[in-house]
Amino acid sequence: MANILSIAGNPTDPSRTYGLVQYVNGLLEKEGFHTDTIAVRDFSPEELIHGRYDSPDLEPIKALLEQADGVIVATPIYKAAYTGLLKAFLDLLPQRAFEGKVVLPIATGGTIAHLLAIDYALKPVLSELKARHILGGVYAVDKQLPFKPGGELQPDGEIEERVRGAVRDLIAAVNLHRSASAEKSASPALV
Repeated sequence: MANILSIAGNPTDPSRTYGLVQYVNGLLEKEGFHTDTIAVRDFSPEELIHGRYDSPDLEPIKALLEQADGVIVATPIYKAAYTGLLKAFLDLLPQRAFEGKVVLPIATGGTIAHLLAIDYALKPVLSELKARHILGGVYAVDKQLPFKPGGELQPDGEIEERVRGAVRDLIAAVNLHRSASAEKSASPALV
């Protein structure tokens, strides 16, 4: 079974970003994937502010990252970039944290004007963490992410279609990566 780790970089609760992560995780679980979610807002603010790379609180996160075949990094867009909370968290991760992982960026924002924030703000930091297979990503405007009366997020038709396409791409990329890794480990070592 493939493992997907979602990192939700939203500082507020409730949050459309976190709701979208839960929606994506539900789609993945229906396809037989195991999902875990890190809500960065629940991580120790003191550890984030002081940049404690050696924090014992990071050990379970590092273990989840090690086991993950894919990583979803989700953030609201504030002032044309991902949140400072997410940046502080990503700064604590090991330099090669996303190496060998398929990464799906997801962003939400109040306006379509920040549509390219995934490409010009988020993808460079993901690359710096050695992500080499970064999918196109999904950007959704808040009005496309209404909450149902019970508090569950229900993306509108356009976003639902784009999210399902991104999930299909993530599944295909993870399965391809796992197959290639299994094939590589089964092959005799080159001298």
